[in-house]
Amino acid sequence: MMKMLRFRSPSIRSLDQEVLCTIRLLDDSEISCSIQRDTKGQFLLDHVCNFYNLLEKDYFGIRYVDPEKQRHWLEPNKPVVKQMKSQQPYTMCFRVKFYPHEPMKIKEELTRYLLYLQLKRDIYHGRLLCPFAEAAYLGACIVQAELGDYDPEEHPSDYIRDFKLFPKQSLKLERKIMEIHKNELRGQCAALAELNMLQRAYTLETYGVDPHPCKDFTGAIAFLGFTATGFVVFQGNKRIHLLKWTDVSKLKFEGKTFYVIGIQKEKKLVLTFHTSTPAACKHLWKCGVENQAFYKCAKSSQIKTVSSSNIFFKGSRFRYSGKVAKEVIEASSKIQRDPPEVHRAQFGQSRSFNSLSHKNLIMNMEPLVPALPSTIEYEEAAAAADSSKITHTTAAHACPPVTGGCLCIFSPLCSPCASMLPTPVDDSQAGASLLFSSPVQSPARLLRELHADPDIQAQLEAERERERAYERARLAAAGGISGALTSSLRLLSSNERVNTCVLGLARLVAVVVGVLLVTVPTLLLLLESDIDVSFLHEIRQTPEFEQFHYEYYCPLRRWILCKISMAMENLSSD
Repeated sequence: MMKMLRFRSPSIRSLDQEVLCTIRLLDDSEISCSIQRDTKGQFLLDHVCNFYNLLEKDYFGIRYVDPEKQRHWLEPNKPVVKQMKSQQPYTMCFRVKFYPHEPMKIKEELTRYLLYLQLKRDIYHGRLLCPFAEAAYLGACIVQAELGDYDPEEHPSDYIRDFKLFPKQSLKLERKIMEIHKNELRGQCAALAELNMLQRAYTLETYGVDPHPCKDFTGAIAFLGFTATGFVVFQGNKRIHLLKWTDVSKLKFEGKTFYVIGIQKEKKLVLTFHTSTPAACKHLWKCGVENQAFYKCAKSSQIKTVSSSNIFFKGSRFRYSGKVAKEVIEASSKIQRDPPEVHRAQFGQSRSFNSLSHKNLIMNMEPLVPALPSTIEYEEAAAAADSSKITHTTAAHACPPVTGGCLCIFSPLCSPCASMLPTPVDDSQAGASLLFSSPVQSPARLLRELHADPDIQAQLEAERERERAYERARLAAAGGISGALTSSLRLLSSNERVNTCVLGLARLVAVVVGVLLVTVPTLLLLLESDIDVSFLHEIRQTPEFEQFHYEYYCPLRRWILCKISMAMENLSSD
C-alpha cells in the first residue's frame, strides 16, 4: 500500500529543493512524501500522525539507519536533511518510541492498535521475551485479532503455521496457541483481543526494552535498555540489574564508554559499559536521556538541556522536546472527539502472516543465540540499504554468534602497535649500512690507529705548541693593566655566551608557544567538538588517535576535574 503526501511552501523557488522520503508504517505499508530542505522532523512526524488521524502521538517517533548501520531517532527540532547521512531518497520507519507504562490508560482504540502492532513486531524480532505459557497466550491473542473465532470449516488442523509469530516457533507452541484460541478467546472482537494482548505484554520484564548491545567492565556481554520503571541490564534472557529513574542522577558518555551514575541503598553507584562504536554510545546516551525525561519529569517545562560531560568541557548537548508521560495521560483524558475508524490490516497483509518468503525472513532477522534479544531492528537496516542502493543484507553487517553460547558484539579491534612497521633504510645510505655491518673496534686499537696517522700527529703537536705559548703569555703578564684587560676580555666573552643562551632559549619558547597555539585548539576540536568534517572524522577513526584518547586523554581529564573539584570543595569549606 502506497500513499502520497506533498509538503510544499508557497515559495516557487523552493520547489526545486524538495526531497523524497519514504516512511514505513507499523503495518508494513509505506507513505511517500516530498519535503523541503528546511523541513524539521516534527513537521514530518505531525503529517504522519495526521495521516493516521492520531492524537496521542507523543508515544511515537520516526527512526532511521545511517550508512554505518547505526540507528537514530529523528530529532523534531532539527531539519530532516541535516540529520540524514544517507543518499536520497530517504527511508525511515514510524515506530513506538515511548511505551506507555499502563496501556489501559490509553484512551483511543487507534493508539492501542498501533501499540499492538509494535508489540507484535517486538515478539517477531525476539525483543519481547516471555515464558512458554505467556508466549502461547500472546500468540493466541494475535490469531484471534486477525482471524476471529475458530471455525473448523475454514481453519485446517495446521492453520497456525500460516502465522510467523516468534523467532523460533515450535510445534508444541503452535498446538498450545490453537488450544487457547479455540477455547479461551472465542467471542472476542479484534479490539478486545488486542487489549488482552497489551494487558499481558506490559507485565513482562522486557516490555518496552530496545536492547543496546555492549560489554560491562569485566568484558561480559550485556544488553542495556530503558523502560518506564528505569534503567535495566540483561545478560542473555535474565535481568541482572534495575535502577529506577528516581535513583538515576546522571547519564554520560565519553567515546565508547557509557556511565550510569545513581544511588542504590544510600550509596553512590557508577555503572560502566563499553559499546562497539562512539556513535552507538552517543545513541545509547540520547535514548537514556529522553526516556528519563519522559517517564520521570512531571512537566516538560522542568526539563533542562543536558550535557554528556562535565561543564568544564563542551561534550554533546541535548534537550528533550515534547510532552512527558504525565502530560500525555492528562491530554488523553481530555479528548472529546468521536473515536476514529481503525483500518486494520487484512489477514495475509500483516508481518505475522506467512506471505513473507523464507528469503525475506532471513534478511530481516539474523539467527541469534536462543533467548537472546535482537540487537538491531533488521527491517530498518534493510530499509536504509534499499534507499542507498546497497545490495548486501544486514546479516552481513551484524556479527555472527560465537561458540560457547554468547553473542559476538565487537569485531576484532586493530592494535595500534600491530600497524606500526620499522622505518625502512635507504640502500643508497652506504654509511648507515657499513655502520651496522662493520665489527665493533676496541678503544685501544682505535687509539693506536689515530696516533699512527701523520696528519693527526701534526695537529696534536700544533695544539701542544699553542698551549705552551698561552702559558708563557700568562706568566709574563706582570702589570695591572694587562690583568684588567684580560678580565674585560673574559667578561665580554662570558656576556656573549649568556646572550647566545638567552636568545636560543627565547627562540625555543617561541616555538613551543606557537606549537601549543596550533596543537591545543586542534586537539580540543578533535576530542571535544561535535563537528563532523570528513578529515576530522578520518583522524578520529585511526587506532592511534583512539588509543591516545581513551588511554591518556580521558584519565588526564578525569584527574584534572577531580583536582578542581577538590579545590572548590576546600574553598567552599573555608
